[in-house]
Amino acid sequence: MSQINASIVHAGLDVAKLALQLHLSGASHSLGNDAKGHAKLVKLLRAHPSAHVVCEATGGYEQAVVRALHAASIPVTVLEASRVRYFARAQGLRAKTDPIDAEVLAGYGAAFRPPAAQVPSPNQQRLADLSRRRRQLIDSQMVERNRSEHYSDPFCLRQSKRLLNSLQKWILECDRAIAALVAADPLLAHKAQRLDAIPGVGPVVAATVLAELPELGRISNQAAAALAGVAPYKDSGSLKGSRHIGGGRRLVRSALYMAALSAVRHDRILKAFYSRLRANGKKPLVALVASMRKLVVLMNRLLKDDHFALAS
Repeated sequence: MSQINASIVHAGLDVAKLALQLHLSGASHSLGNDAKGHAKLVKLLRAHPSAHVVCEATGGYEQAVVRALHAASIPVTVLEASRVRYFARAQGLRAKTDPIDAEVLAGYGAAFRPPAAQVPSPNQQRLADLSRRRRQLIDSQMVERNRSEHYSDPFCLRQSKRLLNSLQKWILECDRAIAALVAADPLLAHKAQRLDAIPGVGPVVAATVLAELPELGRISNQAAAALAGVAPYKDSGSLKGSRHIGGGRRLVRSALYMAALSAVRHDRILKAFYSRLRANGKKPLVALVASMRKLVVLMNRLLKDDHFALAS
């Protein structure tokens, strides 16, 4: 059914660690965020064949229910929380309870009719899980390294060293699992090969982008930059000329940052682009973010058109 069909019923779903709050056709329902609650949710939505669920990203608590909705072939959109709060404030809504949040989400869906999230393949979902696990391990490694700088007790130092060695071992295990998964999936392998051809984009960056930005290759360049969180915003009034990025997917943005650091040194075109911005007075970080935007646009074009080739 077309996502612009006026008969679509947008259902707001507020997600917490243990509970779900559904706003559907003017009625509110409290459910558990577990298998039993997901089954009841699907049953309620089945009574409305044109239902389209709208929820917020809640740090991972939404993942299980989103998978249940995908399995039931019920359209669902996962929004950035900030978008929904701005929408609520625009209506003068300051109170924040689960039923109110669910109703606001339903209203957002009816007002903006956001597209449903693409249903990931099993390999795509596993790639996302592995990529996030790898990122968590790297974050833990960074935290422990920072802590270890302040240890003086030999016992603490020995434990820290063993922990860091274990974390590094687990990161390498994730790398091998990701590489094996990509190699075993012809479509993912082809996409990874296309992305890996870009100077600065290695297997880890390619896998992260494919895992966290599965829409790449099927969306506009502007949408790709926005989803990656490298589109410039806030350019009006007294802020004219002082533009900032915002929102987007953090893991993609982090991967693009590392890729851009390398690309502006080793890729002829991006190096010239970065140097030109710096020569025009742009700050290093501004020029680097602009290079990140160039990178994600290039990735989008490579995955959209197999005949598009990198400049030699």
